[in-house]
Amino acid sequence: MSVIKIEDIAHVKFSAPDLGKMQTFLTEFGLDTWRAGDGRLYARASDGIPFNHVTEKGQAGFQGLGLRAESVEDLQKLAASEEVEIQELPTPGGGKYICLKDPDGFLVEVVAGQEFTEPSAVPTEPPRNSAAVKTRHRQAVRLNAGPSHVLRLGHCVLNVSDFRTSERWYKERFGFITSDEIEAASGLAIGAFMRCDRGDQPTDHHTLFLAQLPQKPGYMHAAFEVAGLDDLMLGHAHLKSNNRKAAWGVGRHILGSQIFDYWKDPWGHELEHWTDGDLFTAADGSNTATVDDLLAVQWGMQNPMFSGRLAPSPRVVSFAIAMSARIKRLFGKKRTNPQ
Repeated sequence: MSVIKIEDIAHVKFSAPDLGKMQTFLTEFGLDTWRAGDGRLYARASDGIPFNHVTEKGQAGFQGLGLRAESVEDLQKLAASEEVEIQELPTPGGGKYICLKDPDGFLVEVVAGQEFTEPSAVPTEPPRNSAAVKTRHRQAVRLNAGPSHVLRLGHCVLNVSDFRTSERWYKERFGFITSDEIEAASGLAIGAFMRCDRGDQPTDHHTLFLAQLPQKPGYMHAAFEVAGLDDLMLGHAHLKSNNRKAAWGVGRHILGSQIFDYWKDPWGHELEHWTDGDLFTAADGSNTATVDDLLAVQWGMQNPMFSGRLAPSPRVVSFAIAMSARIKRLFGKKRTNPQ
């Protein structure tokens, strides 16, 4: 039983040496940006959440993420469990928050009581004519060039040093449910896509993805939902025309099913546009998947690690990840159980 069950992800936090460059990129990405009196750069989507992305001036890096509690009462319950003080949130929208550190030292801000604004209007996708159903009659498709229309922040992905330790930490506090657990080999889990427990209310396939990959713990990407497929492709064209660095896309994932498009900010942090993702309730349970499922696509651009003449096969990648996890667990046991 978890201490509370969070509603959703709230924000991601970064530092960067040039807030002007970050602001230009985020505007081209489709977020509404502004500089606040506290010296930080804020960015928000159109869902009425006060902010989804915040950058302070400093050495480029990921600072942490925010999760939204359902109520101030839930925040009080979590604060009591963690033996920390609730503070006033000194950011747009106000509210209250507590600061926690996860097992790898990532900052996790849990917020509640923020003041939301009226959501902005989002363009609707034009009707589509398929071979089976033709709903668009006597009407041409004419799209306006420009950035994607970003609806909301949807999830964050972290690489962790010990998957089971981090999984337990996040589940015990926030009530996450595993949607798909990733195995590098039979019985050897190295990550999981985890969704919020909202009971009968459908929620995203994942709000947090934890992975134990053979690299340093750190931020991998954050993902923002856009209005639809046409909107995602318009955003792709807009970012490309501004010479932004594409990371991976466009394609459709297997796990989560979403159509994706990944880009890098001026300091290499990946942000994703996505649309048409899976939604599940608490009753839908959990599944097990492979590294190949994780990295493969149903259609579109293959993962960049598999491109090029000397690229490894998915089987080789799975083997390398499995070996790394086994070695880490073996040495971890030796440290905790000396002979």
